[in-house]
Amino acid sequence: MRKMKYMEEGKQILALVGGKENVRSLVHCATRLRFELKDESKADDAKLEALPYVLKVIRGGGQVQVVIGAAVHDYWLAIQELGGFGGEGASAGSADSGAAKQKPLDVVLKVISGAFSPIIPLMAGSGMIKALLTLLTTLGLLSDASSTYLVLSAAGNACFYFLPVFLGFTISKQLGANPYVGAAIGAALLEPNFTGLVGVEGTDFLGLGLQAVSYGSTIFPIFIATTIYSFLDKGIRKFINQDLQLFLAPMIDLLIMVPFTALVFGPFGNNVGDAIAAGVQWLFNLNGFLAGLILGAVYPYLTMLGLHWGFTPITLQNLEMYGGDFIEGVCVCAVWAQMGIALGCAIRAKKGSKVRDIAQPAFVTGFLAGVTEPILYGLVMNYRRLMVIVAIAGAAGGALAGGMGVTMNAYIFHNVISVATLCYSPMPLFLVAIATSLAVGCVLTVLWGVDPEDKADFEAPVTEAELEGASAPAAATESAEGLEVEVVSPAAGEVKPLSEATDVAFSSGAMGQGVVLLPSEGKLVSPVSGTVSMLFPTGHAVGITTDEGVELLMHIGIDTVTLNGQGFVAHVKQGDKVKAGQPLMDVDLDFVKSKGLSTETPIIVTNPDATQSISCAKTGTVRAGDKLMVVTL
Repeated sequence: MRKMKYMEEGKQILALVGGKENVRSLVHCATRLRFELKDESKADDAKLEALPYVLKVIRGGGQVQVVIGAAVHDYWLAIQELGGFGGEGASAGSADSGAAKQKPLDVVLKVISGAFSPIIPLMAGSGMIKALLTLLTTLGLLSDASSTYLVLSAAGNACFYFLPVFLGFTISKQLGANPYVGAAIGAALLEPNFTGLVGVEGTDFLGLGLQAVSYGSTIFPIFIATTIYSFLDKGIRKFINQDLQLFLAPMIDLLIMVPFTALVFGPFGNNVGDAIAAGVQWLFNLNGFLAGLILGAVYPYLTMLGLHWGFTPITLQNLEMYGGDFIEGVCVCAVWAQMGIALGCAIRAKKGSKVRDIAQPAFVTGFLAGVTEPILYGLVMNYRRLMVIVAIAGAAGGALAGGMGVTMNAYIFHNVISVATLCYSPMPLFLVAIATSLAVGCVLTVLWGVDPEDKADFEAPVTEAELEGASAPAAATESAEGLEVEVVSPAAGEVKPLSEATDVAFSSGAMGQGVVLLPSEGKLVSPVSGTVSMLFPTGHAVGITTDEGVELLMHIGIDTVTLNGQGFVAHVKQGDKVKAGQPLMDVDLDFVKSKGLSTETPIIVTNPDATQSISCAKTGTVRAGDKLMVVTL
């Protein structure tokens, strides 16, 4: 019923902004729908404001902003569905896909992290199955030729073999294209008709020579293919009638992208991997210590891109010709460096924290199965200091292994089982090398691995018991008239009445009642005790609901949603319990001002109808923790 309500009302909003054909893009912030229209004159402000669920209509920054309030996300979802914007039409999305410029490296890391984050649990679970099978076969409890083993092996291998399919989906979704088409591009590389061409001489596509190779478990080709697909899809939709886009756009995308991936992107990725492998072999011939240092440092990054598979032919050849491979004798140190990071994160992070929930199972998966993708994509890729540490730890052990001539003597996963079965030589020197990488990775992670910006992910959420036992600067008290809830200032600065806010959505009182703070410091604390009921991805708006039922919104700056999260560092996440005075958000005020934006921070009660009165306790200069308002219930 609620969805039907939003769909019906969303249909009215969409019609009054000129229809879906008039929408170039749609994003939303904490309170308002932000339409970028092809023709703004088609939007009827008066009729929009007459709708009972629309609080205000504001034009600015090239947008028609429809102020909704707390239910804005539900309306955004409904309008996305009605307009067909969610990755298949106009570039509609949440405000964190806004136009604010970001550093290229930040964009790349965000896409990679976003591509792998949804499948981290699957990778960890699959890795544990592989670890279990390794243990059972090593102990002789299960034969690797039995049907039971093959069925369970399929369960453990599926995630990794079909990685191009999963990544085609998640990368396309990150880049705003149809994720199902992205998945189909990856699936086409694993389809039996295509895999049947692998190893066949003289294959071609329309007369062009085709080098068909196996793309199971690869990463680099699908990253290239889906990135180009996302641009191709946006381009062709500009020339296709909207009534035909449903089938014609995906058809053209697949007709172009699958052959191009088979002809160009896939072989290019493999050739890059082969070139890296040849370069590493040359470096080992030159100086084993230097080669181990460099390879140990860069191997995790090659793994992230799937380029480490370029070493496989050389490894197999070395094993056949010499009975041992010096390349994997070094790469094993990089694997144990990653395990050291996972162990360090498990030690450093508090119980119940986001990082520990990832680190503990990721370490077990790496230790038993040698599957470190959950460590790489769940931890290393998300925290910049860990990206430095993994290189240092891998280089430390790799230099020792390379200098001492350590080799791997059987083609196996690098894990504790392969150590126990003596698959390396000389064994004492091998143990020294991996112990060095493990120790360096663990110690550096514990001592230096937590950047201040990432600290919240390593901290445990505040519990109910802590809240009840904590002495908070603001509390609810019983007065003669009713229950009173104090709201304190989240930072030092100047307080003025809400009516003086520069944004009419707030000054009109349409959003609720409260005050405006002009903060003089960027460290903001919670103004009340309660639950973080809403934390926008860009960090510019935080909603807190007190235990007494007061719904408070702190909107940090005006139009700061356009910064796309730059300058904002949250110390809490949605659903966390907080106490008044607890660190909530760090804001780079100078950065906000440098972008020409106001740092005005409205602090408002968004459910005033549930209160008896809301009185402003102080205006003028305040310090963090000073009483701002008293809400009487």
